[in-house]
Amino acid sequence: MGALTPTDAVIDEKAVAAQAEQALEDIARIRAETGKVIFGQESVIEQTVLAVLSGGHALLVGVPGLAKTKLVSTLATVLGLATNRIQFTPDLMPSDIVGSEVMDQDEHGRRSFRFVKGPVFTELLMADEINRASPRTQSALLQAMQEYHVTITGQRYDLPHPFHVLATQNPLEQEGTYPLPEAQLDRFLLEIDVEYPDFEAERRILLETTGMSEAHVEGVMTAARLLEIQALIRRMPVPESVVEAILKLVRSARPGHGNEFTDSRIAWGPGPRAGQALMLTARARALYQGRFAPSIDDIAALAGPVLQHRMALTFAARADGVSMKDVIAKLVEPLKP
Repeated sequence: MGALTPTDAVIDEKAVAAQAEQALEDIARIRAETGKVIFGQESVIEQTVLAVLSGGHALLVGVPGLAKTKLVSTLATVLGLATNRIQFTPDLMPSDIVGSEVMDQDEHGRRSFRFVKGPVFTELLMADEINRASPRTQSALLQAMQEYHVTITGQRYDLPHPFHVLATQNPLEQEGTYPLPEAQLDRFLLEIDVEYPDFEAERRILLETTGMSEAHVEGVMTAARLLEIQALIRRMPVPESVVEAILKLVRSARPGHGNEFTDSRIAWGPGPRAGQALMLTARARALYQGRFAPSIDDIAALAGPVLQHRMALTFAARADGVSMKDVIAKLVEPLKP
């Protein structure tokens, strides 16, 4: 196949622009529908949608009662995705997630094994309180997230396409939690902090959720349309200045590269997957906000959700009361004009 001619390139750019215009309308409808029932969590909604539009998984971290589960179920409806929910508990087994083989017997007495699929076989999986299950059970889900299939007695079973996991996690200070290992945290495209709502949002929650009726959302997309938008995002151009900003940020977060600030505060830093996550989510954020190309502002805005679960503070930094947010904010400063 030969190289694209200038005419072909123009046609391709026009086609991408037309697809982006349509995607902007779809995303606006997603925002409007979700905003009907989720109040005062605009940044959380944005970051969660960005994770899905980028084709990845997200981990929502916050205390109970902040509508994390409601957000996931709402998005499943709005995006038109088949959904299952798993409530993680200490006694949950891997087979409760991926499925298991059961023995069948026909009318002639012949016995055979049949695989019964678990709840992981869906398009949008809600994994509630993922850090309440044992590490063995956590790894069963996280392996499926990475490989997009499960293997039972040597037989491979592919997961649906698309397949996204939106997991919720209680703060690790709470009782009965098992922290996710660092290598498994890296499977999540974004770690999203869910904070308490502000005064006006909480007032609206009180008024609109305690009456005789509550608002309901409608589906505005299909799984096929979501896949089209995910493909479009990967075709969006990224300015060279943004690529350089991503490289500069990710590499500055790694100790051992002559950066005294990093060396004194960070025990280990993000790998190349963090840069890949920034490239994808920056494109998705641009589209989410009505632009056709990402900017350095997108990188600064996404640095926290992309990096905070891919880094670890030194013991000295923790002893001094330094937080990961403080460190990331300092690393982002050189990117700002």
